[in-house]
Amino acid sequence: MSRGRQAFALALLFGLNFMNFYDRQVVGAVGERIKLDWRLSDGQLGALNMAFILLYAVVGLAFGRWADRGRRRVILGTGAILWSAFTALSGVAWSFGALFLFRIGVGVGEASCAPAANSLLGDLFPSGQRGRAISLFMLGLPLGGGASFLVSGAVAQLTGGWRPALFVAALPGLLLGALAFLLPEPARGAAEPRTVAAAPLSRAGALELLRIPTLRWIIVSGALLNLILYALTAFLASFLIRYHGLDIAEAGRAIAVLIGVGGSVGMLAGGWLGDRVARHGVEQRLRFVAATLLIAAPAAWLALQQPRGAAAGFLALFLPANLLFYTYYSSVYATIQEVVEPGRRATAMAVYFLVFYFATAAGLYGFGRLSDLLASRGTALGLTPADAAAQGIHGALYSVPIICLLLTLVLWAGSRTARADQAAMQARLAGAAPVGHEAPAR
Repeated sequence: MSRGRQAFALALLFGLNFMNFYDRQVVGAVGERIKLDWRLSDGQLGALNMAFILLYAVVGLAFGRWADRGRRRVILGTGAILWSAFTALSGVAWSFGALFLFRIGVGVGEASCAPAANSLLGDLFPSGQRGRAISLFMLGLPLGGGASFLVSGAVAQLTGGWRPALFVAALPGLLLGALAFLLPEPARGAAEPRTVAAAPLSRAGALELLRIPTLRWIIVSGALLNLILYALTAFLASFLIRYHGLDIAEAGRAIAVLIGVGGSVGMLAGGWLGDRVARHGVEQRLRFVAATLLIAAPAAWLALQQPRGAAAGFLALFLPANLLFYTYYSSVYATIQEVVEPGRRATAMAVYFLVFYFATAAGLYGFGRLSDLLASRGTALGLTPADAAAQGIHGALYSVPIICLLLTLVLWAGSRTARADQAAMQARLAGAAPVGHEAPAR
């Protein structure tokens, strides 16, 4: 495939991923307005994200199986139009229940993106370029999320309501969905060596994938990392407003810098450095990410130690922590491509999302409930409702550096099986090993 076609495909996939994360973060960006409008608790606010996550996880498995067999551009185009339509409908929701159902619809549409797009990237770019290609695609996460907080916060501040921000979010996705039908559709394994590309494509079931040790560790790591990031996107704006005294537009701008700038630098650095260290073995990608997250944990802890009202100090310390969080995606997603053969990669991504999103949904709801519990204790001690709410969400955020340390251990464990699992995948393609080869620890 020509470089022009590769560049077009990567740019369009980035655009789809940008709107994928933009649309899903709008509710987090204007969540404080929704909470005040309908008198919701933090637990209910977390439930809006939980609804999105659960449907995303379940439907994503079906999309993954479809993407390993069907036309991925059709899946991407249809999904983008669907999630954009439900984002617009969210703007006319008349109750918490209606908004809950419309967010489920957004989750169904967005579940199409990751399995189909990652499968396409694996067939568009060879192994030595995948980390960088995935990092450019995954720039949609920090840039889309950051732009959502920036624009949605500004729209909410300008209009005095939260609904217009959802209408603004819906329009670009409809256009990108139409363009997605023009994406190239390379054969599965097209970017692999000829001996690999010529091998028959495995059609083993999703459960067989869980017999790959490295993939199991990666799935657990995804649950932990995304619990951190989803908790931050769902509650960080509320934290900055309640604890540090920012207004909704100021909070949106601050988070746009944290996610858009810090996340983008981390994503690109993770892709570039991940490809470099992988020259010394596929396991080095996971060890590199484990090292970056080991540094992120104390940085996040020190940021939370800043006194109430010291927003600048918090942001200055949390920016490097957030940058390091985002080194995860490009290296870990590239590792999935290295241990799973081409005909099962979309399903592997869907299984990854299915398992970790169920865990993340439970954890996210628990995070909201923890904030409510700590706030109720503050009220019992005589704090005003505003002070109790601020202390509650501040206390709940201390779970972030703790989870980060656990994530470091999980990634290191995954690195110990990665090289053997890569060899087993190559043997499966050559017909010399069963699908569920168990790799020995190194």
